[in-house]
Amino acid sequence: MRPILCIALSFAAATPALAQAQTRFKTQAGDVRVETVASGLENPWGLEFLPDGRMLVTERPGRLRVVSPDGRVSPPLSGLPRIQARGQGGLLDVAVDPGFAENRTLYLTFSEPRGENGAGTSVARARLNTAGTALEGAQVIFRQEPAYRGNNHFGSRIAFDRSGHLFVALGDRYDLKEQAQNGENHIGKIVRITRDGAPAPDNPKTGWAPEVWSIGHRNVQAAATHPQTGELWTVEHGARGGDEVNAPKAGLNYGWPVITYGVDYSGAKIGEGTAKSGLEQPLYYWDPSIAPSGMAFYTGDAFPGWRGDLLVGALRGQMLVRLDMEGGRVAREERMLEGLGERIRDVKQGPDGFVYLATDAAQGRILRLRPADGAR
Repeated sequence: MRPILCIALSFAAATPALAQAQTRFKTQAGDVRVETVASGLENPWGLEFLPDGRMLVTERPGRLRVVSPDGRVSPPLSGLPRIQARGQGGLLDVAVDPGFAENRTLYLTFSEPRGENGAGTSVARARLNTAGTALEGAQVIFRQEPAYRGNNHFGSRIAFDRSGHLFVALGDRYDLKEQAQNGENHIGKIVRITRDGAPAPDNPKTGWAPEVWSIGHRNVQAAATHPQTGELWTVEHGARGGDEVNAPKAGLNYGWPVITYGVDYSGAKIGEGTAKSGLEQPLYYWDPSIAPSGMAFYTGDAFPGWRGDLLVGALRGQMLVRLDMEGGRVAREERMLEGLGERIRDVKQGPDGFVYLATDAAQGRILRLRPADGAR
């Protein structure tokens, strides 16, 4: 540890009903079995459950699909906004409105082309049609400003707070990292907006852009609200080392690139060190980097030993990390599935209490973790 450190759907069969490959892994809570639920997805990025148990899965090249519980993958849905899939950009996260049962509303984050200015992370809102085959009325409700020609560090995850507002994580766009300290723009920020895209009315009054919740972030690719406290928690990429777990508070500065526990890819020092007055310390960090992406607080019954813990995917580390939480802090870490050989892009708890993973590959998969003995 390093303290501070029900709708019927007609599917086109893009994958078999359920792949048979299963792999068993040891964990501190007992053996788990990893099953392939769906395959043949191109760089799946975001995973979210609909109320009826189906999954929405984004593919970074710009496609949104519906995956049934038995693994059938729909054709790409129509009606998406314009997406620029280049470098690390493309179609990123997907989130289901808390009132989906009544309004059928979804939210997407994606890299949007902005003409000569390049691209920027945007948020779109749309309705899933009753057939589950298309988005209707897609509208961009928020745009990260400024746009930039580079193709890296778009972020981006969505998390709802208890008021129904959206936290949206926005990357520093790599070359613009110094702007993460400029509260007047959206580079390297967490923003908090209403479901219409306006600044949340009780955002911090700091002289920053009205959407901005916190500043000094690098490239956040994991966000979730704590099931007990409702607080936002995030995980962001460092450079060479310095991946951080934070619980960003309104109006605070999380330091990038002034302070960090990592170094540049060249090995050169970044900023002024690891601490500075007025800048927040991470709750936990990794050095060397595991390249974290996707996170979920576990609250289910399938893995009682994980209840209340934070599960984090790792790209470079090709594993699932369990952060054992005690009293609101990270007490210890367990590294799981290290022999799987998969870049874990997103992590979600399913309505069945099992854990679902999206793997980042040209032939990506949706995986399900369940107790190896079949117990619940």
